[in-house]
Amino acid sequence: MGAFHEGELAVQARAGVDAEARNLGRGISRAIPPGAESFLEAQRIAILAGVDEAGRVWASLVTGKPGFITAPSPRTLRLAAGLPGADPLGGGLARDHALGVLVFDPERRRRLRINGRVTHAHPDAIEIQTDEVFGNCPKYIQARAPQVDTEHPRAGVARRSDALTSNQQLAIESADTLFIASVHGGAGADTSHRGGQPGFVQVMDERRLRIPDYAGNNMFQTLGNIVADARVGLLFVDFDTGTTLQLTGRARILWTPEDYAELKGAHRATEVGIDEVVEIAGQGPLGWRFLEYSPFNPR
Repeated sequence: MGAFHEGELAVQARAGVDAEARNLGRGISRAIPPGAESFLEAQRIAILAGVDEAGRVWASLVTGKPGFITAPSPRTLRLAAGLPGADPLGGGLARDHALGVLVFDPERRRRLRINGRVTHAHPDAIEIQTDEVFGNCPKYIQARAPQVDTEHPRAGVARRSDALTSNQQLAIESADTLFIASVHGGAGADTSHRGGQPGFVQVMDERRLRIPDYAGNNMFQTLGNIVADARVGLLFVDFDTGTTLQLTGRARILWTPEDYAELKGAHRATEVGIDEVVEIAGQGPLGWRFLEYSPFNPR
């Protein structure tokens, strides 16, 4: 398989960025570059993408103190942490299951995507063998600074439903950050970041969202996965309370401008139909102080 699968190639062609994407594809490697080790060890946030026992795709938050993410070997990523018992992805961390990891640094606006397969999964540690490793640009990441003295763990209590409550809709409408998990039968699972000014995600109703697709790296891993497999997971994180909101459902790409005209700055959009909602209550701030919005955010 080349750098991109058939879904990614189809979206790149429709967006008219085939040549540029081919060049960017050379930056995707199977191993973790030596220079990335110090970056990984300094981070506190990772977002996982995977599939549960029922075949639903989820994006899940894992946090820890610097040093909890390491690369014991060039093709091994280790997270010295686990998921809360209420997290819907917990049962999907079996050996050889596809798992995507986005290591996220809001302070320096950096991110590294590492996709592969689970080799070990324990309550307090997860290891994967890497298949794809690549960085992304800093666009649309809101700057936040770590405040370790305010960090609190998440509670293990989850609220599950098949639709968004009014309070959950308000939380999404005020969010400036989300993470989206997607999958492909051959390429595995992947997590990506989306950001914008509060309100950049449009809540259509209690079971439908629209997410703008701004100018990005033109590789289109997420949209390419959606073309091949409509299953997605969304994660919204409240950095002030520690509460997480996880959604799973199916997505489709909106290419017609009239369909995303209200999403300012969008080049296209993703509409997500929600199948299940999981809210895990926080016990206090995650330990991040807001600094400023990304200068790339459409205003």
